Amino acid sequence: MSEGVRLNKFISEAGVASRRAADRMVEDGRVTINGRRAVLGDRIMDGDKVAVDGKLISKVEEDIILAFHKPRGITCTSNLDDPDNIIDFIGYPKRIYSIGRLDKDSEGLILMTNNGELANSIMRSRGEHEKEYIVTVNRSITPEFIKGMSNGVPILDGKITKRCFVEQLTDREFRIILKQGLNRQIRRMCEHFGYDVTRLVRIRVMNIRLGKLKEGRYRDLSKDERNELFLELGL
Repeated sequence: MSEGVRLNKFISEAGVASRRAADRMVEDGRVTINGRRAVLGDRIMDGDKVAVDGKLISKVEEDIILAFHKPRGITCTSNLDDPDNIIDFIGYPKRIYSIGRLDKDSEGLILMTNNGELANSIMRSRGEHEKEYIVTVNRSITPEFIKGMSNGVPILDGKITKRCFVEQLTDREFRIILKQGLNRQIRRMCEHFGYDVTRLVRIRVMNIRLGKLKEGRYRDLSKDERNELFLELGL
């Protein structure tokens, strides 16, 4: 006999929110099961009717995973009250949301999906999933700067960033590969050494590369990209 699916997993697989956010929705009384108010730990059986904010939801059958070249000035939020929100900009016909964030002043690759489990797996910091960037700064780069950026930098109330790969490309441009995603991390790292970022482009998330995807455009991940991504995440 089936024991059903945990409520937060069901909400996540419906593309509504992550499991953690789903739990908050339940605690706030926004979720019902067959008309009754849901509680944490509820399980969903075949035939159960689950509603969030009064709207029925169902498990998504089709996994949507897009690679999007985010332009500078677009905000990675599903809040439609933000005039620069990424959802309205893309205009995708089905419900999707961004996996993680890329700050408004930055550009480049961001993944979009309706798969909550996928989003959770990529965003878990303990997974140490690689993200690669090309960064331009406002003055000449020195060997000391490259070494300092590589070895860990105190930011965010003294928290030291993890060691990372940094390679100088031109006089004012470098490549950096991170395995964490602290708020405005690269910009704060550069500021610690007296540099300002003038351009920041993310060119890779795990095995997914920006490539020649034009700014403001998106594409579906290929079958090989999906398979490698899910394999690496253990999904």
